[in-house]
Amino acid sequence: MTPRERILATIERKPTDCTPVDLWVAPEVLNSLREHTGHSDELAVYHQLGLDKIAWVFPGDGSGRFDPNAGNGKTMWGVPTRMMQAGHATYQEFGTPPLGDYDDIAQLDDYALWPDAARFDYAGARQWAQQARSFQFATIGPWISHFEIYCQMRGLENALMDIAADPDFLDAALDRIDAIQSAMLERFLGEMGDLIDIVFISDDMGTQESLLISPGSWERHFRGRLKNWCDLIHRHGKKVLYHTDGAVRPLLAGIINCGIDILNPIQHICPGMERAALQRDFGEQVIFHGGVDNQKVLPFGNADDVRRETRACIDTLGRDGGFICCSCHNVQAGTPVENILAMIDEVKQSGRR
Repeated sequence: MTPRERILATIERKPTDCTPVDLWVAPEVLNSLREHTGHSDELAVYHQLGLDKIAWVFPGDGSGRFDPNAGNGKTMWGVPTRMMQAGHATYQEFGTPPLGDYDDIAQLDDYALWPDAARFDYAGARQWAQQARSFQFATIGPWISHFEIYCQMRGLENALMDIAADPDFLDAALDRIDAIQSAMLERFLGEMGDLIDIVFISDDMGTQESLLISPGSWERHFRGRLKNWCDLIHRHGKKVLYHTDGAVRPLLAGIINCGIDILNPIQHICPGMERAALQRDFGEQVIFHGGVDNQKVLPFGNADDVRRETRACIDTLGRDGGFICCSCHNVQAGTPVENILAMIDEVKQSGRR
C-alpha cells in the first residue's frame, strides 16, 4: 500500500498491511532528520523514513506559503509575533493582542486587519499539495480555529474572562472569525479538489489537569460552530481531524457528536485521557491519531522505552483498527533521532507479527 492508501483505508476502517505511522516535529528536529537522511527537502525526509506522512497544506495570506512556525512579524489576523529561545528550542510567541483593549462590540467593525478570504494563496497551496502527492502522501489543511484565534487576538486572560463576564462580545468576535475562515475554507476546498484529504480544526480546550472552559460554555459558544464546520467539510467529501490538547474527557462526546472523523493528539498522560478507556468508549466513533508521549518518553527515554510506549498505543488505541500512530504533538528539540526511528520501526513491525 502507498502511504496515502494506508491512511485513507484506516480512516474508512478498511484492512491495511500495518498500522500507519505519521510524525509531527519541531523545526530543530526536522533539521536533525535532514542530517540523518541526507535530504534537504522536507517531504523527501519523510519518504526516506518510511512514514505515512499526512502532509500539511497551508494557504498563505498573499505573502507566500504560510508557515505557522515563522518568526517575528504578524499573523494573518494581525497578531504580533516574536521568536523566543528556550534551551535548544525556538518558539513563536504572540505579542500584544490587538483586541486586548476593546470593550465594545462596535469596535470590532473598526478593526483594520481582519483577513480577506480572497487574498489567500490558493494556487501556492495547490502546488504544495501536488508535491505531497508526488510522494504518494495524504494531505491535511488548512489550519482553522475558533477559540485559539480568539485567544491570540484578545489575549488568554481576557478570553477566559469574556466567557464569564462578556459572552456577547465573545460571540460577536467568534462570528467574524468563523465567517472569514468559512469563506476561505469553501474556496480552498473548491480549488483543491482531490488534492486535499483532511481538514485540520484546532481548538485546545484543556490544560494538563482539567478543562480550560466549562462544558456549558463549550455548548453555548463552540458546539454549533464546530458542527457547522464539520458539515461544510463533509459536503466537500473530506474528513475532519480535530485537535485539542489536555484533559478534555468531559467534552469528547460532544466534540465527536459534532461529526469529527479523527481525534488528535490523545494526550494520555492527562487525567481522563487513558488510552484503553478512550478506545472502549469512543473507538467505534472516531479514528485516533497521535498517542506516543512526547513530553517524557520520546525526549528522555531510550529506544526500548519508545518501543514499549508505541506498542502500548497500538494495543490500546489501535485494538480494533482505527488508529494512526504519531507523536503526541510535535517532537521537541533535543529528542534523539534514534528514538524517532524506534517509534517508526515498532509501528512497521506491527504489520509483520
